[in-house]
Amino acid sequence: MFDSDEGRSSTAVTEQVAQTRTRAIPYLRWWIGGILFASTIINYIDRQTLSILAPYLKQDFHWTNVDYANIAIAFRVAYSIGQTVCGRFVDRVGTRRGLTISVAWYSAVSLLTSLANGFRSFALFRFLLGAGESANWPGASKAVSEWFPKRERGLATAFYDSGSSIGGAVAPFLILPIYFRWGWCVAFMIPGLLGFLWLIVWRRVYRRPEEHPLIGDEERQMILAETRELASTRKAKIGELLKLPQTWGTIISKMFTDPVWFFVTDWFPIYLVAKGIALKSGLIAVWIPFLAADLGNFFGGAASGFLIRRGWTVGAARKALVVFGGLGVTLLIPTIFTKDLYVITLLFAIATFSYASFSTIANVLPTDLFKSDSVATVSGFSGTGAGIGTIIAFELIGYFSDARQATATHAFDPIVIAAGLIPFVGMILVLLLVRNTRATQAGLVRRI
Repeated sequence: MFDSDEGRSSTAVTEQVAQTRTRAIPYLRWWIGGILFASTIINYIDRQTLSILAPYLKQDFHWTNVDYANIAIAFRVAYSIGQTVCGRFVDRVGTRRGLTISVAWYSAVSLLTSLANGFRSFALFRFLLGAGESANWPGASKAVSEWFPKRERGLATAFYDSGSSIGGAVAPFLILPIYFRWGWCVAFMIPGLLGFLWLIVWRRVYRRPEEHPLIGDEERQMILAETRELASTRKAKIGELLKLPQTWGTIISKMFTDPVWFFVTDWFPIYLVAKGIALKSGLIAVWIPFLAADLGNFFGGAASGFLIRRGWTVGAARKALVVFGGLGVTLLIPTIFTKDLYVITLLFAIATFSYASFSTIANVLPTDLFKSDSVATVSGFSGTGAGIGTIIAFELIGYFSDARQATATHAFDPIVIAAGLIPFVGMILVLLLVRNTRATQAGLVRRI
């Protein structure tokens, strides 16, 4: 019933709850969500440290662009594989222990990166960092499934997921001053120390709701009313999960959307330059798609929750946002017909807002569809799919953009068209695959 390191006798739990009843924290589940949000911020500060310091490290260690790209790929490969491995691991050992080990791992790696002395050691440490950080999203998804009712899971997912944008925005303001004052070694150590500070809070605060001493009776009953309904159903094995259309719908929801986001984050400035827009004049515009994505995250979570409260089924509410996202991302395509910075920025902003709404649903689908003991596993599957899709996409983007340089401002046209259409195809597949089936009746997945 409980995570392996969180189990205790029901008598002991009852006594502790009775002793601390007067200390119950109102809306404790949202405090839990805040801790997950903080974890995502630290996770992104950790991973952004290298990219922020890359111009200086390239000079210090005489790296070529290929060297730096290979170091970055080392992280991406480990992160992609690790999502599946760590997802299953978190389901086996429990949310509390799983995220404890994950954060301790990548925080220690961040500290040890200060000992790197060249290309190979940096590549090794980035590989290890990617392996450790890959548990964050599966673990957070599992925590949301344990702590939030279905009408709030979308908003809770948007909350912790928005930490990625916040972390990416905060990182330069934290890392660069440290670098200029104390050097790159200390700059890598600080995020690691933040991770260990987070662990102190996590270990003191996180328990499952049925055994948490600081949760009020009303909140506990509200949460357990949904989770108890699956207590008698059997657990699904990995092979069984991979045979389910719902699993593949979840994987596709990430695999067909995340590469588009990473195209925007990593290639948007290059795309503007290719369109003949000076980066200096378009620098402010680079931030707008990120801001729009943050707003889209919360819109997707809040809107689907609103529809559920209005009486929509979970499946209908989530799919409505999937359709909104799949259609909205197609607005990338009209950018091939214009060189106007403001029009391009507006279209990219609408597209990233729509993407983020879709992405929030993609992140929440494992919590909607699967029992707690499979949530992190399926979330890991989808993360691995997204990683593989992103690696393939980047190889193709590099190839086609180089091959079409002679077309000047139209060099990225096929890429942008594909970026607009692939999430639309993903939308159609999700609508077809995520549905109630015989597996729903057998108790392998939740009714949606």
